[in-house]
Amino acid sequence: MTGYHMAVYHMAAFVVGFFLDLWLGDPLGGFHIVVWMGKAVSLLERWIRKIFPRKARWELAGGAILVLILCAGSFGAIRGALYLLYRYFPPAGFLSESFLCWQCLAMKCLKKESLRVYACRNELPAAQAAVGRIVGRDTDRLDMAGVFRACVETVAENSSDGVIAPMLYLALGGAPLGVLYKAINTMDSMLGYKNERYLFFGRAAAKLDDAVNFVPARLAALLALFSARLLKLDGANAWRIFLRDRRCHASPNSAQTESVYAGALHIRLGGPASYFDREVDKPYLGDDDRPIEAEDILRADRLLYVSGFLCFFLCLCLKGMVML
Repeated sequence: MTGYHMAVYHMAAFVVGFFLDLWLGDPLGGFHIVVWMGKAVSLLERWIRKIFPRKARWELAGGAILVLILCAGSFGAIRGALYLLYRYFPPAGFLSESFLCWQCLAMKCLKKESLRVYACRNELPAAQAAVGRIVGRDTDRLDMAGVFRACVETVAENSSDGVIAPMLYLALGGAPLGVLYKAINTMDSMLGYKNERYLFFGRAAAKLDDAVNFVPARLAALLALFSARLLKLDGANAWRIFLRDRRCHASPNSAQTESVYAGALHIRLGGPASYFDREVDKPYLGDDDRPIEAEDILRADRLLYVSGFLCFFLCLCLKGMVML
C-alpha cells in the first residue's frame, strides 16, 4: 500500500470517527478505551506503590514510571496493531482506526451530560447529582447558580481537552497519537490532584498533560472567539476577558477557553470551590455583569459545537496538505 493510500485511509477514519461521535456519543457500558486506561492506571498505581517507599522522591519516580509505561504501552500497542492490520487486511485497519478515532472524541457526550444538568434546572438535588457526573468538586455544597457555573466551566474546559486537543492529535498522527493523548489526559484526571496522596506521585502526569495541552488550549480559545462572533454573542468582550483573564488559573491551560466563554456570555466563572472537603480559592474569570442562568448551558453548548466543527474543517485541511 502506497503512502498516499494510507493517508486516504487515515483521513477517512478521522472523518468517520468524528461523525460517529456526533451520532452516537460514547459507546454504551464499559466498552471504551478510556475505561480500560483508567483500570490500567489503577492497577499500575497499586503495583508501583507496593514497590516504592512512601517518600517524596520515590513517589515522583514511581509516578514518572507509571506515565512512561502507559504512554509507551498505549501508543506502541495501537501503532503495532494498526500497522499489521493495514498491511495484511486494510479494511480491518480502517474500521479499527475509525473506532479508535470515535473513542478519542467526546463532543456529543459533553453536550449530553450538560443537557442532563439543564433538564434538572428546577430541582437542586437532581442538578447537583447531574453535574457531579462531569466535575470533580463537591457538588453537594453548590446552590443552583453554582451548579450552572460548574457546568459551563466544564463545557468550556473540556471543549479543549475533550474535543479540540484529541481532534488535533488525531489529525497530526492518526489514532496512535490520539490514543496517546487520551492516555495522558486520563492519567492527569486520575492522578493530577494536589492533595496528600498525589502531590508527588501525580506530578509527572500533571506536567505532561500541561505540556500536550499547551497549543490545543490556545487553539481552542481562538476557535471559541471566532465562534462567539458567528453566534452573535459578544465577541469583543470575549476577546477583552480572554486577554485579561487567560492566565488566571493554577493550570496554564484551563483559563484559556473558560475566559472566552465567560466574556462571550457576560458571566463570571471560577471562584472558590470545594474539592474533597477542602476549600480551594480559585480566581474569578470574567465580570459579574449578570446572574448566571440555565440558558447559559445551552449557549455554552452552541459555542462548543461551532468550535468543534471549525476545528474539524481545520484538521481536514491539515490532513489534506499532508497528502499533497
